[in-house]
Amino acid sequence: MSHIRSIGLVGTGFIAAGFARLVQSRKDYRIAAVLSRRHPASLAEFPCDGAITGSIDELIERSDLVVECSGDPLHATTVIDRVLAAGRPVVTMNSEFHVTTGAWFVGRGLLTEAEGDQPGCLAALHEEAVAMGFEPLVYGNMKGFLDHHPKPESMRHWADRQGFSLNQTTSFTDGTKLQIEQTFIANGMGATISRQGLEGPRTDDTDGAARELATLAETLGRPIADYIVSGGQPPGVFIAARHQESERGALRNIKMGDGPHYVLTRNYHLCALEIIKTVNRVFAGGGILLDNSAAPELGVVAIAKRPIAAGQRIEQPIGGFELRGESARLDEADDAVPIGILEGAILRHAVEPGQVLQWSDVDIPDSLAHDIARRLHRRRASAILAA
Repeated sequence: MSHIRSIGLVGTGFIAAGFARLVQSRKDYRIAAVLSRRHPASLAEFPCDGAITGSIDELIERSDLVVECSGDPLHATTVIDRVLAAGRPVVTMNSEFHVTTGAWFVGRGLLTEAEGDQPGCLAALHEEAVAMGFEPLVYGNMKGFLDHHPKPESMRHWADRQGFSLNQTTSFTDGTKLQIEQTFIANGMGATISRQGLEGPRTDDTDGAARELATLAETLGRPIADYIVSGGQPPGVFIAARHQESERGALRNIKMGDGPHYVLTRNYHLCALEIIKTVNRVFAGGGILLDNSAAPELGVVAIAKRPIAAGQRIEQPIGGFELRGESARLDEADDAVPIGILEGAILRHAVEPGQVLQWSDVDIPDSLAHDIARRLHRRRASAILAA
């Protein structure tokens, strides 16, 4: 009889439930523990066969591998710190964690993002593209709708209709999630961005826009991460790339166009269902698919959507109605505070719409994530001074 691998799960939302249902259909894996901060009585419908626990120690003890998909960068930082210290591999679907504190954990154990969300799918497409001889120039996200200032009543309507939380729906709509994802893939692939907030052309000609972004990347001399907004395109990803000039005729013959830029599109990302591919990869010894790199060049800054008064508490930085996030080069972001650690922060003084929050603007509650973010900030500042 083959050995059944035990998987620990962190989170009980849409992604976690979908992954748990998939694992239940398999004979080689089982969900051995589900770490949740919710009361077990409220999770009677969660597909986990009574494995709910509030103890990180129990999660570690029961698990051969842990899948973290809470979507909460503060909680994820605490849990992943303990799990890696115990020698367990961690597979995530949590871009918010990676761009906030993930760099701190690179090299401290096996930590990788999974396929399923756009960054992991782009990392997998990168591996395929490079294996076929392509040289990636653009790591692209395909966005169907974008509104930097959505109204609360509209977000409540769409959250109820789609079955997501209000903050998830808002972060998808105002672009914060997109900016986090593109920051993450750029750091992981050694790419950059053309400017703060990215280019984000709005067009129905996805291939044409992808090629224009590839031309921009060549002008910059480095691959870039960016996105395209089109109401008619599927929610997938693309890579715009070059290939050897000697293959131009062959690529034309197989319907890839005239070059010199070629667009490889993956017109879906299946969220929870694809995590299993990365779990398989790790158990098979395949190693890391994507991390934020130990020395990321990009971060996600917090921009005020509206006037915020002194003394106000930020309840929901990612997916709230006070702030939104933008990708920025850390060497140009001065003293900007990462949006991922601002939960519970209190404004020291008023800020205006469009203002980028600085460390000096806020008092942030103590947490491991806050401590790590401060250390990463000081490490980058020292590196810039040394250069």
